[in-house]
Amino acid sequence: MSQETHAEERELTMSRAMVGAIAHEMREDDEVFVMGEDIADYGGIFDSTEGLLEEFGHDRIMDVPISETSFIGAGVGAAQAGMRPIVELMFADFFGVAMDQIYNNMAKNTYMSGGSVSVPMVLMTAVGGTYNDAAQHSQTLYGTFAHLPGMKVVVPSNAYDAKGLMHNAIRDDDPVVYMFHKRLMGLGWMPAPEGPKTGVPDEPYAIPFGEADVKREGEDATVVTLGLHVHRALEAAEELAAEGIDAEVIDLRTLVPLDTDAVIESVRKTGRLVVVDEDYRSFGVTGEIVARTTEEALGDLHAVRRVAMPDVPIPYARPLENEVNPGVEDVADAVRSVQE
Repeated sequence: MSQETHAEERELTMSRAMVGAIAHEMREDDEVFVMGEDIADYGGIFDSTEGLLEEFGHDRIMDVPISETSFIGAGVGAAQAGMRPIVELMFADFFGVAMDQIYNNMAKNTYMSGGSVSVPMVLMTAVGGTYNDAAQHSQTLYGTFAHLPGMKVVVPSNAYDAKGLMHNAIRDDDPVVYMFHKRLMGLGWMPAPEGPKTGVPDEPYAIPFGEADVKREGEDATVVTLGLHVHRALEAAEELAAEGIDAEVIDLRTLVPLDTDAVIESVRKTGRLVVVDEDYRSFGVTGEIVARTTEEALGDLHAVRRVAMPDVPIPYARPLENEVNPGVEDVADAVRSVQE
């Protein structure tokens, strides 16, 4: 469902839409609570929980010590005991110190218990660069989480999707990793591109996982992407349209489950595929999308390109970070190249 359908609704930033969904679910279910670093009094360093403390208090909006292993583990235990925790890992880059809790407990405990317990938990985390915070605070790591079975992986690109996907994540009986891009949140100190601020209905609604969204229809090439790069791809598509190249842009919205059918359907129409991702190029999302497409529609695929982060630590210096992070022109050039 495209965001344009809801243009008549009130406009919200992505952070406001996320908070609205969380607040609704907390009002409906006393077992929903939020915990993480700087999420109470501070409201989340990316405004992911701004305003929740005033309504729900410290018993349900809980700041925690700087110990990801302990508080993510506490979230797993609370979920298994029947609660529905939303646990914020401040930066996805920090997953390493808590990977045992994330992958060997949160993701696996339902399987390891033979289905006797469920883990209805949302692990919410910030991803992405473009603001010069260097190699330990600027990664996306979509592919890392999507590679490990047992967790659903959600990546909204705009406010409408952010709210609907958050409602669905909190209600899900399995663990969900909800990855929001810092640049899209609508922060005053980190301006968002055109597009993430959208119309958002007041009432709750859930966007099903595994349903990609065609943001722009086209006939000449399929551009598959997610997160920040949905907006860069749309900008590139407008530039290409002036040259007579009609690009279709698909926002995956979720990686697990992945809407392979939407990609295949588009490629059968256009015959050309460009996959754009802010994660690393090797062993990641771009390769997975290309592989699935070749397995299902090799005869329809005439050309393919990947546009992703090179396999290097993300630089601190602004010119260097801009160089490695795929930009609008990188996307446009890739689409041009598959027309040849």
